[in-house]
Amino acid sequence: MKKTDIHLKNLVKMNKNLPLPLDDKTRILKEIYQNCDDVIFHPISSNNASLLLLYISGLTDDTKIDENIISPLLKTDLLHFELDVILTHVTNVSNTKILKSTLEIIDELSDGNAVLFNDTENTAISFRISKYEKRSIEEPQAESVVVGSREGFIESIGTNLSMVRRKIKTPSLKMMQSESGTYSHTSIFISYIEGIAKPEIVEEVKKRLKTIDVDAILSTATIEEAIEDTWYSPFPQVQSTERPEVVAAGLLEGRVAIFIDGTPFVLIVPVTIFTLMQSPEDYNERFINGTLVRWIRYVFIIVALLAPSAYVAILTFHQEMIPTTLLLRIAQSREEIPFPAFLEALLMQVIFEVLREAGIRLPKQMGSTVSIVGTLVVGQAAIQAGLVSAPMVMIVAITGISSFLLPQYSISVALRWIPFPIMILSAMMGLVGMMLGVILLVSHLCILRSFGVPYMAPLAPNDPSLLRDVFIRVPLKFMKKRPSIYTSYNLKRRKEG
Repeated sequence: MKKTDIHLKNLVKMNKNLPLPLDDKTRILKEIYQNCDDVIFHPISSNNASLLLLYISGLTDDTKIDENIISPLLKTDLLHFELDVILTHVTNVSNTKILKSTLEIIDELSDGNAVLFNDTENTAISFRISKYEKRSIEEPQAESVVVGSREGFIESIGTNLSMVRRKIKTPSLKMMQSESGTYSHTSIFISYIEGIAKPEIVEEVKKRLKTIDVDAILSTATIEEAIEDTWYSPFPQVQSTERPEVVAAGLLEGRVAIFIDGTPFVLIVPVTIFTLMQSPEDYNERFINGTLVRWIRYVFIIVALLAPSAYVAILTFHQEMIPTTLLLRIAQSREEIPFPAFLEALLMQVIFEVLREAGIRLPKQMGSTVSIVGTLVVGQAAIQAGLVSAPMVMIVAITGISSFLLPQYSISVALRWIPFPIMILSAMMGLVGMMLGVILLVSHLCILRSFGVPYMAPLAPNDPSLLRDVFIRVPLKFMKKRPSIYTSYNLKRRKEG
């Protein structure tokens, strides 16, 4: 327990080591846990010896307490109940720990363990028999694939660590524990492969995690905001995933994974924008199919960013670029529209985003129906009312569908809002304004860093040897080296080559 509230800190400071008499121990612990009715004080008396068992109901396995601690203590015929004797000759719990301070006792109780005291020693025994309710391993919801693993992380950090251990079976896979949150004391594990990951990146991750000073770690967002390089950027500089194979692949590239207790998502650093645009399914399909799908994704990401802006710019300033027949049809459809193209596009984009958010927030059974029906009804009604033209509805629909191609939700959110400022520049200066917006966007991406790794690598700075896994997905037998942007150690993936 590194941080705690003022009242508890004062109590612990006054009673760093518990006194010998059991009554005094009980009084001090009851003062610490006053108004905590879920904390159970269970006295045990046997052979003129007095013991106290302390645990938190709901966090500890009651069955194991009865079978492995209380029942053996009541049945024993020992005359002396020193803690080491109880530990070696009486109880049946293998995972135990001797506690020497009040801080350790509070930590063990908060983790769901049972603590046993006697009346002759100022130490205690912790029996690690915690029990948490947790959901079963299910298919990831945010990163679904057609071909690939069907298991995803859950809220139990122990289960998540074991899922990665099953995929990387080597002692070189390190799992280092830390703790954060003044009140939550959330367990955080830093994972990396020794001999592949750069030690300086591992140390930088540790350093940034130590600087976190918050009441509680309730989600990965708290960690992500605290450790990213540029907090004001809309682009995520940390990869978040709920798929164990993605974490395993990242570790094998020399990256560092951060596991947070209580959340089904794991953070991976460093990261580039091209990594965020790749899907696990790219490597589960044949390399030709993976390359084609990746190119479709890149093309339609550009469509999602620039389609409304290009439509506004061309229709407002550069009508000569439109074929005459098409221009006449667009003019005919806009004949009764009272708004300029910019306001028309802005109105439809905002309506689409509102419908998308409503579809997410509504119950699962209603969300998809409301979003689809709402989009169709609102779009058709807007056309018939003369508020927007049919070409604009089509442009916004294509833009919205294109944004769904991004496999990472965090970056897809960023790309939902970036078209708005570009569209404003296009309405002011035409295609020149649109290109200015693109230049500003690319410049911003080029200055971003994720733990020292350029966000646009390996395109900027350019590394031709790594581009083959960016724009194309080469066959796995030709991917003989790890990405040098993440590590400079043990670059060879295979013995040959």
